[in-house]
Amino acid sequence: MMNNILLPLFSRHLRFLRGHQRLPLRYFSSGGQRLSAPPANKTDDVPFYGSPRHLSAGSLLPLKRFHVALQGMKEKMLSHPVGSKILHNRPKVGKETLPIDQLIASSKLVSDDGSMTFGQAYGKFLEGHGFDPDERNEVTHIEDAELAYIMLRYRQCHDFWHVLTGLPSTLLGELGLKGLELFQTGLPVAALSATVGSFRLEVSERKILNDYYLP
Repeated sequence: MMNNILLPLFSRHLRFLRGHQRLPLRYFSSGGQRLSAPPANKTDDVPFYGSPRHLSAGSLLPLKRFHVALQGMKEKMLSHPVGSKILHNRPKVGKETLPIDQLIASSKLVSDDGSMTFGQAYGKFLEGHGFDPDERNEVTHIEDAELAYIMLRYRQCHDFWHVLTGLPSTLLGELGLKGLELFQTGLPVAALSATVGSFRLEVSERKILNDYYLP
């Protein structure tokens, strides 16, 4: 069902461009561009159909839908005082802004009823999977500074959604989360990842994805 909805989004021929220069968003009216910066280490050099962790890292952005989605996200942020403040201050998710070591340590101090704060759950998630919030590459191919930050924010908050939804960092869990991201943001990168990634699922897993995980 999901593939029947999303595949028409990518039926047009895409042109690919590799390079390090910053590109104006008008480029996407005639083609696609890799979202990631050039690989900084071996773990970054993984296509979106490889490691579930990098489902969005190597994805290609289809045409004008990318620009429209980011502009829509910007308008929604500006319409809310918290969103406006985030756009003004442009905080980043990483070790320079969050006490990651403290969050990991506090995650081991669970209360008797098993409840945890969001910070504790986030620290437990990072340690349990060996993830580093600083591993997300900067967005280098978007000319507009505000839209580039929104794209970075989207990527850096990905693990927050794992914690909030309880979806695991497996292929099935990542695809479920991509479906949520698609409906929340409208970003075509989420649609492409959800569509192509679903081809790797077993029939039983695809049924779980469609019946339980997707909005």
